[in-house]
Amino acid sequence: MARPRDPHRRTQILDAVLEHLAETGMSGLAMRPVAQALGQSTRVLTHHFADKDALLAALLKRLDEVQHEQLRATEGWDDTGRGIGAIVRDSWHRHLAPENIAHTRLIHEIEGLAAAGRLGDRVPAFLAARAEFVADALVARGLGPEEARVNATFLNSAYSGLQTDFLSTGDRDRVEAALDRLCALADSWTAARSG
Repeated sequence: MARPRDPHRRTQILDAVLEHLAETGMSGLAMRPVAQALGQSTRVLTHHFADKDALLAALLKRLDEVQHEQLRATEGWDDTGRGIGAIVRDSWHRHLAPENIAHTRLIHEIEGLAAAGRLGDRVPAFLAARAEFVADALVARGLGPEEARVNATFLNSAYSGLQTDFLSTGDRDRVEAALDRLCALADSWTAARSG
């Protein structure tokens, strides 16, 4: 009789795999190398995930959970007196902090795989959740729902593009000057409504 799966242990394994992939990239996603990197046998992985496809599906779901937790933990997002630009800057510094940059690279790699159709029909839910999160913050600051949704899409796309630029070139001064303009633009969307 097979031993029952422990959901807590499964989450621990997923978090460890995400840590490993943050260092190696998605090309390192194969059952045997992942098990070796974790100091486990492949049997431990296959007990919780039938195969690589099941592991990938579980990883994307776990990443969605983690990203959602991080969005909700963003300081000041629900403080309507705080400008969107300040929230964007805080998020930028958090994502690019030395302890988080490997995870930020992994997120961008997954976004690229999704855009290239290499994840099949699995589109990470955190991509849509980000737009909803920012749109909700804009609505709370006085924008109508449709305008907020469009502006959130623009803001998220520009932010992601600036991150990709920085991760590719390392040119912090140039990219953060552009980020300052993006933050000022985002603040201008709500300035007239709060003034």
